[in-house]
Amino acid sequence: MASRAGLRVAGTEGSDFHPRERVAMHYQMSVTLKYEIKKLIYVHLVIWLLLVAKMSIGYLRLLSHDQVAMPYQWEYPYLLSIVPSLLGLLSFPRNNISYLVLSRISMGLFSIAPLIYGSTRMSAAQQLCRRGKTYRFLFGFSAVSVMYLVLVLAVQVHAWQLYYSKKLLDSWFTSTQEKKRK
Repeated sequence: MASRAGLRVAGTEGSDFHPRERVAMHYQMSVTLKYEIKKLIYVHLVIWLLLVAKMSIGYLRLLSHDQVAMPYQWEYPYLLSIVPSLLGLLSFPRNNISYLVLSRISMGLFSIAPLIYGSTRMSAAQQLCRRGKTYRFLFGFSAVSVMYLVLVLAVQVHAWQLYYSKKLLDSWFTSTQEKKRK
């Protein structure tokens, strides 16, 4: 047994540990990708909470119609977009591939699809483009402009989530294949 003041193993000066102590690349990637996906899930949670607050204020008519618009149709199914994020978080502790696959599939159904529908079906946006007038407001700003900004941000968050979760699945499959070979 080696100690600071004691004897060393013959033939070594103590600096040869670098090649022996390496973490496999797929483990490094897994940790990094989990961290990135968690950050994106937290950003999605903030967007989701803001949307819930906007919808509840509009639906319950807590403020006047001039300040907060009624909810758009696409906002209701988008409320289910929290499910894929929770499935993603549940897949992380034990590297559960099935939860992550379910998260990716449900992200397409509950997150991406409502966003695409919302971006194509806002009639107020068409009115704004044609006449230059807007009739719905969100705290004094054009509701259409604010909602399109939220749409763009949400699409980017979900696209990056899909990309990183695909890379994470590939990393997990690599480690699973290596374990089967041994």
